[in-house]
Amino acid sequence: MPTARVVWALVVGVAFGLVVLIFAAPIAQASGHTTLASAIYSAFGFVCHQIPERSFHLAGHKFGVCSRCTGLYSGLALAALAYPLVRSFKQTGTPPLFWLFLAAAPLAIDFSLGYFNLWHNTHLSRFVTGALLSSVAVFFIIPGLIELSSTVAQRFRSAESPPLRSGW
Repeated sequence: MPTARVVWALVVGVAFGLVVLIFAAPIAQASGHTTLASAIYSAFGFVCHQIPERSFHLAGHKFGVCSRCTGLYSGLALAALAYPLVRSFKQTGTPPLFWLFLAAAPLAIDFSLGYFNLWHNTHLSRFVTGALLSSVAVFFIIPGLIELSSTVAQRFRSAESPPLRSGW
């Protein structure tokens, strides 16, 4: 299935590209490329709170996103890369939804305990719970995108071929 491989490659490329940008922000900031760093921080600001106390730091500057989002993006990238080793591209069904909720439970617990000041979560706990959730989410995202791309490709193929005329 060439379409499935293209979808997989795009997901891997985008996910790793986002991880590179997460690390690029503090490196750019530290090396005096403040305009580039600011653009990266601004772009990630739409999806992450970027609180410095909740972020990993590199070269004295915070990552592009918080530690939980760093885990989400890193887990997504690594699980997407490993996807063909675990599952065939021909399988477009998703696992039972139970697995996604089970993977989200540690993140929800970590967040809730910290929010209610019952436990002080750490960069590591945020990173790991984010990575766990996105690693499982890959097995819902990639099959869904493969199915969607196959459906779109079929519609384009049927629109390109004119209907057969019968008769006279």
